[in-house]
Amino acid sequence: MDNSNNSIAPVGQLSTTRGGFKLFLLSFLTLGIYALIFWSSISEDINTIASRHDGKKTMNFLLMFFLAPLTCGILFFVWNNSFSGRVGYELKRRGIDYEFNSGTFWVWDVLLACIIVGPFIYMAKMCKALNLLSEHYNKHG
Repeated sequence: MDNSNNSIAPVGQLSTTRGGFKLFLLSFLTLGIYALIFWSSISEDINTIASRHDGKKTMNFLLMFFLAPLTCGILFFVWNNSFSGRVGYELKRRGIDYEFNSGTFWVWDVLLACIIVGPFIYMAKMCKALNLLSEHYNKHG
């Protein structure tokens, strides 16, 4: 179900060079500052890619980051569930064959956090999903 034939040209080019290892390494080296910038940019990117099709808007990550403590961290889970589901829906809508959805967040980032590598696998899967979406958006809008 690829709707790229009747799409509008993209407003600008989105990054297709995201990587889980790069996110981890640069976040470590910058004491978390890179992670805040990275997550903030992908929350804006999913809005650029999907908003005109699904009519939704993902809250900017920085706003969620500062509001989450007021909700005892619950907003973190709600935001990530919504974000991951939205990315998964957009992958399907664009006909991109890659498995990513809110279940990916709950399994890898939450349930398998106990094996330490779970969140890293989630980050790598999320980066790949966004790279695929950005690449498709850059070509087809």
